[in-house]
Amino acid sequence: MYLSRRFYLSCMAAVALLLTGYGLPVCFTAGKALVAVIAAALAFDVWLLWKQKDGVKASRTCTPRFSNGDENPVRITVENRYARPVRVGVTDEIPIVFQRRDLLFHVELPPGARKVILYHLRPVRRGEYRFGQIRLFVATRLGLAERRFTCAQPASVKVYPSYLMLHRYELAAISNHLTEAGIKRIRRIGHHTEFEHIKEYVKGDDYRTVNWKASARRHQLMVNTYRDERSQQVYCVIDKGRVMQSAFRGMTLLDYAINASLLLSFVAIRREDRAGLITFADRFETFLPASKQPGQMQLILESLYRQQTTFGESDYSSLCIHVNRLVSKRSLLLIYTNFDSIIGMERQLNYLRQLARRHAVLTIFFENAELKALAERRPRTGEDYFRQVAAEKFIFEKQHVTTHLRRHGIYSLLTSPDRLPIDVINKYLEMKARKII
Repeated sequence: MYLSRRFYLSCMAAVALLLTGYGLPVCFTAGKALVAVIAAALAFDVWLLWKQKDGVKASRTCTPRFSNGDENPVRITVENRYARPVRVGVTDEIPIVFQRRDLLFHVELPPGARKVILYHLRPVRRGEYRFGQIRLFVATRLGLAERRFTCAQPASVKVYPSYLMLHRYELAAISNHLTEAGIKRIRRIGHHTEFEHIKEYVKGDDYRTVNWKASARRHQLMVNTYRDERSQQVYCVIDKGRVMQSAFRGMTLLDYAINASLLLSFVAIRREDRAGLITFADRFETFLPASKQPGQMQLILESLYRQQTTFGESDYSSLCIHVNRLVSKRSLLLIYTNFDSIIGMERQLNYLRQLARRHAVLTIFFENAELKALAERRPRTGEDYFRQVAAEKFIFEKQHVTTHLRRHGIYSLLTSPDRLPIDVINKYLEMKARKII
């Protein structure tokens, strides 16, 4: 049992009347009467709360796995089994990793009523999270005492890479309308070699695709349509070294790369390419052969869920040796890494050039959001000018890394973590449109 704030305020009022009674005897009599009323009301309130064993019930509903970096819904259903209305304070024991202490909900329930409370959790790390129990603090309209109920059993959920993004892009990927989902339209150079079908001419179609024989038979203009070449191998290569442990909005660059890899693999398979996965750190670790079989996405999801960093220096020589041995067909290798300086890139340049001889290599690295914000801030003191110049120097060096890689025939993409999925898919579509793979 818990005594409420209303009870203590009532007691303070009674004490004030009793103290005033030293000067005004009538107040002392009123104070004693108020004490008796409070005691009787408290006893009656406690009887109302405890006369029924299971007066209030609650249950938690959520998905058995959460999507990393996304808002995941959690629902708590509260049911009033008392014969009178009650006020309920609901506290859910969420996983300690979220460090939230504000999850206290207040609801009013008529007799026999049920109410659903909805809130969201945004995890920023993969792994297994454990929920505790639900605590209910119930009070009647008198509100002098509260009874605590403990409901729901502890439960665990697994946090996987961001699979919720897949649902946002699924329809667009199937219908080839990725432009509507934020993917830019790529100008196609020439025509693709894979013929798809013949259709009626509509305004905007290329005159060079007119099929004159079909037009003569139908007595109207008919055009050939082509599709992207399919069954290309696309590998997401994830660097799990220390350079990928920088954080942006609570998530590491490694987790951003994992989410983007999952989404790109999904889009590639939907466009009938074959998607695979490679991870490495101080040694070569995961290799999932490229495929477009129905179970491939589940294999990629489970592989990405288990990835952890070693905080060591990444070994590109081991990556180069294993890729040349395991991947025989020319493929698109999307290497997620983070070169902070031209010196760091030049240490790995020879290995990237070896990979680029047999494959199309796209290196993806990240802008430093804090440095970019510092460079755009208006300086006010001499120290601010110094910091701004230093920030601009680092930003320019990253852009120089991009240019330097392109000189050696290595494609590159410099992007911010929050723009990573869109920019990677844009680059993938662009490279397919230009027949790079």
